[in-house]
Amino acid sequence: MTSEVIIDVQPKDISIALLEDKNLVEYQNEPREVSFAVGNIYMGRVRKLMPGLNACFVDVGSEKDAFLHYLDLGLQFSSYEKYLKQVGSDRKKLFPIQKASKLPDLPKEGSIQTVLSVGQEIMVQIVKEPINTKGPRLTCDLSFAGRYMVLIPFGDKVSVSSKIKKGEERSRLKQLVQSMKPKNFGVIVRTVAEGKKAAELDQELKTLLARWEEAITKVQKSTQRPLLVHEEETRAVALLRDLFNPTYDGIYVNNADIHRQIKGYVSLIAPEKAEIVKLYNGSVPIFDNFNVTKQLKSGFGRTVNYKRGAYLIIEHTEAMHVVDVNSGTRIKKENGQEANALETNLGAADELARQLRLRDMGGIIVVDFIDMNLAEDRQMLYERMCENMKKDRARHNILPLSKFGLMQITRQRVRPAMDVAVDESCPTCHGTGQIKSSILFTDQLENKIDQLVNKIGIKRFSLHVHPYVAAFINQGLFSLKLRWQMKYGMGIRIVPSQKLAFLQYEFYDKDRQYIDMQEEHELNK
Repeated sequence: MTSEVIIDVQPKDISIALLEDKNLVEYQNEPREVSFAVGNIYMGRVRKLMPGLNACFVDVGSEKDAFLHYLDLGLQFSSYEKYLKQVGSDRKKLFPIQKASKLPDLPKEGSIQTVLSVGQEIMVQIVKEPINTKGPRLTCDLSFAGRYMVLIPFGDKVSVSSKIKKGEERSRLKQLVQSMKPKNFGVIVRTVAEGKKAAELDQELKTLLARWEEAITKVQKSTQRPLLVHEEETRAVALLRDLFNPTYDGIYVNNADIHRQIKGYVSLIAPEKAEIVKLYNGSVPIFDNFNVTKQLKSGFGRTVNYKRGAYLIIEHTEAMHVVDVNSGTRIKKENGQEANALETNLGAADELARQLRLRDMGGIIVVDFIDMNLAEDRQMLYERMCENMKKDRARHNILPLSKFGLMQITRQRVRPAMDVAVDESCPTCHGTGQIKSSILFTDQLENKIDQLVNKIGIKRFSLHVHPYVAAFINQGLFSLKLRWQMKYGMGIRIVPSQKLAFLQYEFYDKDRQYIDMQEEHELNK
């Protein structure tokens, strides 16, 4: 199996696609200025206590106050609280955590109002991003994640991933990390640390300790509240940290700065694979070049077609996701309805497993498969779904088919489900139902080019249009493109872009920065 990561960096957002055998299996899109990401650590202030829920709301600067339950305070909360007071008492010299005294663990059956008070400052980490009307979900059990290990301040033990099965290797890693870690720190050794040398583990431990030192120094020197004290790595680097494996065939980026960050990170964790990180400089948009745009258009939306006319209908509600399997225009097999239902359901299981990863659907998922009478067919479908979900990194649980033919799946949810708008709004009428004559569209484009070249003074630029329009502009020996170049200069490039609607267009300068050339009525739509 070949795996490739495609990263599309735009001025306002960044999109990351993971391809397995050229098929899109994971997709993330976030604004470049996104905040409140999972893993960020804040010094917040308790806004309101909720004794009935045994929880509180904390101000971390988000639109909605963040939620913190008593059980998420962590066993070491008392030690944290005392240490933060010691840090805040001296703004010039940092009190080292190795000298901090550990207090007894917080009782599991305690009450929130006996531990916290309104206005109290606490150090918290985001474990779930804001979803719908809910604010972020918090924990006081802080952790700093690396590729090989997770550092836990005020922890006291070394744990090794249960996925490392060999007893000798587990003992080696545990003893090795135990000898490296400073006092008052715990460590969780991740699966990918198996077989790694002491020097690699020691280097990452030092990096994680430096992040803790930087975070607690910000707490010491600033009185601003709320305060971001530790920010997760860029989304591209964070995704690679969790996904990266030596079998990757390529990581392609269309931005020099992000390319430099990723190459630096890969060089650190796998120097021999640094050459797979490549800067994409092609004229065609990077997602179009790797066939990501087309897969996005076909993979999202309410209806998803898979093979031989069958399709899924996916509905999202506040409480759960509901999936209906339909045979559509499939032709019945000669050996009957049961065989036809089984084949349709097995195909649906393959596509659904991909959709869960692609859309990052979390919470409860209920799937209505086509009814099957044979118990062995229902068991085969359950086993197929379990096998498909082994590639999914999110924690999940799958129940066998109920007597009503429903399969229930729970999947870890840490951020809102990904949703990509596949329906294109008309770029020319904007809902009015009336447009200029389409034969005049190229005249409109030429007017824009004239303004760019003769009034604004931009001589080199790219015009992105729908592939059909690009084909029309480029057709013939004495093409429209050639006539424009002869009239306005050879700096004009026509780029077909699959993301644009039929009569939509975008201008970019030679540095790939967007040039706003929209009509006034388009800006005020």
